[in-house]
Amino acid sequence: MIASDTLTMSDLWFGVVQFLSDGLTGASWWQIILATLALTHVTIAGVTIYLHRHQAHRSLDLHPIASHFFRFWMWLTTGQVTKEWAAIHRKHHAKCEQAEDPHSPHVHGIKTVLLTGAELYRKESKNLETMARYGHGTPNDWIERNLYTRFSWQGVGLMMIIDVALFGAAGLTVWAVQMAWIPITAAGIINGAAHYWGYRNFEAADASTNISPWGILIGGEELHNNHHTYPTSAKLSVKPYEFDIGWMYIRMMEMVGLATVKKTPPKLAFGDVRPVADEKTLEALIAHRYEVMAGYAREMRAACKREMDVLQACSADVRVMATARRWLHRDDEKVPASVKPQLAQARAEHPVLDKMVTMREELRALWSSSHATREQLAVDLQAWCRRAEESGIAALRDFSIQLRSARA
Repeated sequence: MIASDTLTMSDLWFGVVQFLSDGLTGASWWQIILATLALTHVTIAGVTIYLHRHQAHRSLDLHPIASHFFRFWMWLTTGQVTKEWAAIHRKHHAKCEQAEDPHSPHVHGIKTVLLTGAELYRKESKNLETMARYGHGTPNDWIERNLYTRFSWQGVGLMMIIDVALFGAAGLTVWAVQMAWIPITAAGIINGAAHYWGYRNFEAADASTNISPWGILIGGEELHNNHHTYPTSAKLSVKPYEFDIGWMYIRMMEMVGLATVKKTPPKLAFGDVRPVADEKTLEALIAHRYEVMAGYAREMRAACKREMDVLQACSADVRVMATARRWLHRDDEKVPASVKPQLAQARAEHPVLDKMVTMREELRALWSSSHATREQLAVDLQAWCRRAEESGIAALRDFSIQLRSARA
């Protein structure tokens, strides 16, 4: 009888140890890695689809089932309060790269944002003025007030219990990765790197960049310059070679009635060439100014390349032109002071480039003017097109003719 009892206790102890070791799933190490990646990817999808595109920017509507699933998942895997996230992100857009920006690397320093971005977020979440001014329209129902907001940390505690139950002791590692995932990818990489390194399709007013043309790991948020150019668009990719996996999920949800897209990036259309630029041309220019200026930037880079081809024998001149090709099409305030002397040299030695820069600034001024009437702006645009087409510069002539065919 004693032996039987001893055996039973031994079996029980062995079962407890086995459970703590393997969990309910008994998953192998590679299965645990795949499960961790899947869980964190759902979290990223929740951030980009629900918190960012749906709540902060209202670029799409979500069915209540999808919306509440994401709310629950954010509570479970991040402890994230919707109002706080939406308010802080809206303030970031309203005050981008200014002293009030909650997490600009150009204000706080790239190292600070990359390594302690989550702390910057937590600090701003306690700013009652930010919450009151930018947190409007976010969920405020019973479950939000009494569970998701009131007990935000209990969600991640429950997630830890679930991870340990599923994967045993390894579940603690799974949980740790889940807890670090958003602070690293969102608070660090997106808020930091995506305003510091990368390429730019558009000369947006801020320093936003696209980290990669393939927005997969961070749900499409890698295409950050595109987003800051068209913040109310549900789709973040704009070029044929760019891929936004968050947009793919949204389209799949739309097909089954779980999402409704409200806005996508505007696309400049072309028709017959008008005899002269008129108010319709002006309307198209203003509505699609970022796309128009991106086209102008391509022409400027091509002009720099043609000048470089002529200068291959002189390496010093080629270096100057390489700098010009990189920076000459950028807004002056975005150009580092260290390269401005080289740009001035390039303009002084190459009249074609100087003319294109001058006319770029004149074109940019057309939508920056706050005093001229619509009629006066149309007259100014006509004069700009006439000068471009009479400049003797093929790139300017062709650009002006295409501009006269633009449609809003």
